[in-house]
Amino acid sequence: MDPNEDIVLRLTAGQHAILRQHLFTGDGKESVALALCGSQRSGSRTVFCVHSIKAVPDGVCVNRTAAQVVWPIEPFIPLFAEAARKGMAILKIHSHPSGYERFSALDDKSDRALLGSLASMAPVESGHLSVVMLPDGVMFARIFTNSKQFKRIGRVTVVGDEIVHFGLVTKNPRNVDAFLRTAQAFGKGTVSALSQMRIGVVGCSGTGSWVVEMLARLGVGELILVDPDRVERKNLNRIVNSTAGDAASKRFKVTVFARSIRRIGVGTKVLPLAEDVLHRKVVSALAGCDFLFGCVDSADGRDALNRIAAFYTIPYIDVGVLLEADSKGGVQQVLAAVHYIIPDGSSLLSRRVITVEQVQAQSLRRRAPKQYEALRKEGYIRGVAVDSPAVVSINGFAASHAVNEMLARIHPFRRDPNSEYRHQTFSLADGAWIRVEDGPPCPYLSKRTGRGDCRPLLDNPELG
Repeated sequence: MDPNEDIVLRLTAGQHAILRQHLFTGDGKESVALALCGSQRSGSRTVFCVHSIKAVPDGVCVNRTAAQVVWPIEPFIPLFAEAARKGMAILKIHSHPSGYERFSALDDKSDRALLGSLASMAPVESGHLSVVMLPDGVMFARIFTNSKQFKRIGRVTVVGDEIVHFGLVTKNPRNVDAFLRTAQAFGKGTVSALSQMRIGVVGCSGTGSWVVEMLARLGVGELILVDPDRVERKNLNRIVNSTAGDAASKRFKVTVFARSIRRIGVGTKVLPLAEDVLHRKVVSALAGCDFLFGCVDSADGRDALNRIAAFYTIPYIDVGVLLEADSKGGVQQVLAAVHYIIPDGSSLLSRRVITVEQVQAQSLRRRAPKQYEALRKEGYIRGVAVDSPAVVSINGFAASHAVNEMLARIHPFRRDPNSEYRHQTFSLADGAWIRVEDGPPCPYLSKRTGRGDCRPLLDNPELG
């Protein structure tokens, strides 16, 4: 592994709660659990994601004290075999009830023995992992590499209604003065966290352009922008920073935004990808992000983003706008919807924001437009959305709520629990702000939480 590599371990708040309940029983002794981890490498960043947890019952342990736990590995051979079969890493998690904030000499010895043997039983390129959890829930982690060396994992991220980073070092961004007002509002810690985040924005048109603009001016460290389209004159009424010259030159939207962000001059790095989201290179880049924004209309694009969020344990905000007009100046409805998606929670499918039929139809329209058109004319395809009017003020309204939703997750400021804000709909026509109660976990995607890279990618044959 690259010595300069940025390594992140992610798990959901639900997984964190399960581990904490098992590891701290109140008897003051160490406990242990194992987990299967998916992984993904994107540039200089490697991400590990907890997929499934297997607790080691205290009753089967040979010896448990306040400073060590000894347990048999034989009952967990099937788990190691599964890891080998799927190319996944094994994660060992144990507790330090005393609050000792480092790996101990005994930890070194036991990790070398277990993780070293796993290198031959379930070989993976990255090596296997070890984590310690402290009584307050703080976690720190490392890898035992195939070269038999310990390598520190720089950050452990817990994704839930709040985003918690363990190991993130507070430091000043490169342009301290530029973010003085943000620091006054949200504190230096939030400004520092934003400067170390990599955020993906998919769909850089009306709503997405506002999202990109705000994220850059908040001081996000790196933005990955995804949109295959070029600027047209009809876009100029709503795409921030686009010009008539961009339309005349048919510049890619992501190229325009990359130029704009560099001109702002606050140090945000930009990776523009003029590709569809259902492209292996795009999936790989987005999988390494700390947060995702989806500003797309297509059901298959939204489904792809929801899958990326689940497979790689990433918090995801989907934002949409609907303006119903009669083309003669009459407005029936103006709606904005902001969805916060937790990887092992409900999905856009289970919330009925999109349907499987829409995903299949729009996938066919993209891959085989002639076949799609023939089926549509024959009545086999119905209910696929058409373009609706877009207005800059409405797009900006929706984008602002989406970005503030992200801020509420990394710097909780609400009086009510964040869990009550997973689905919000705003009707400008009725002056109504509606918080919709969330449903149960998605029966399909919640099982894929933390799966990481697999074949086919995202369980999608198009990415096989």
